[in-house]
Amino acid sequence: MPPSDLLSRALHDPVDPPLRPLPPRVAELLRSLCAPPRLAAHVRAVHDVAVQLVDWVERRCPELGVDREAVLFGAATHDIGKTVHIAELSGPGSAHEEAGRELLLAHGFGPELARFAGTHGAWADPAATFEDLLVSTADKVWKNKRVPELEDLVIARLVQETGRQRWEEYLALDEFLGHIGDGADHRLAFQASFPVHV
Repeated sequence: MPPSDLLSRALHDPVDPPLRPLPPRVAELLRSLCAPPRLAAHVRAVHDVAVQLVDWVERRCPELGVDREAVLFGAATHDIGKTVHIAELSGPGSAHEEAGRELLLAHGFGPELARFAGTHGAWADPAATFEDLLVSTADKVWKNKRVPELEDLVIARLVQETGRQRWEEYLALDEFLGHIGDGADHRLAFQASFPVHV
């Protein structure tokens, strides 16, 4: 199958259970960069989880005023630097983070959006916004990886905004992330069905 067909399938093919499509401008950017199909499948899965996470936060804490579009863009582009550092699709490395930020800036995206490519692995930074934390959480929980330190930061922001007890926010977030984690095998299988190299 030609590489462009594989990329198109990763971006648009129906999946069971369904995965939302990426924002059109992100899908177009991935096409223009000849992104590896596995990368497209990965960011699609993380973006889908980010939609669920933002929906949950907006229901639970509407007064928080989450920048929904920024979180969804961040989730859809967080690993875009792996179009440059392809080896990091199947191995460790963080060179893709700064490369992704620079790539997005070079393609006309503002620093307020490009930052997610660089911050998704730096959630412990005191300057991390709530939106940064949500992108980082989506990037972990899509595969059912739970990071207590990251989740504690999310809980602290919720407690600060809602005035509810920490244990209430902990239980609610834990239950919700557990529900998302239940779909991890399907998302992982979807990602694995696409090659890193074509």
